[in-house]
Amino acid sequence: MIYILAILLPPLGLLFNGQPLAAIGNVVLLVVCGVLGLLFPGLWAVPSIHAVVSVYMTREDRRHREIVDAIERHGPPPPPSWRR
Repeated sequence: MIYILAILLPPLGLLFNGQPLAAIGNVVLLVVCGVLGLLFPGLWAVPSIHAVVSVYMTREDRRHREIVDAIERHGPPPPPSWRR
């Protein structure tokens, strides 16, 4: 759902994902691409691509942090039975 929002309304998608500075940067990017989009129509996709990549990277960072925290709390997982 957050990816659909990031494609359709990039700054709002970034805000809902907890990235206010990226949302401000995306608004600036929207303005620049809006002005230059009159000459180069493909630039309209740049803010959406930025938002989707940013949301994906932030979610991956969170997932990685959760795994590292779990390993620090509970120790590494046991080795598979075939390696014993």
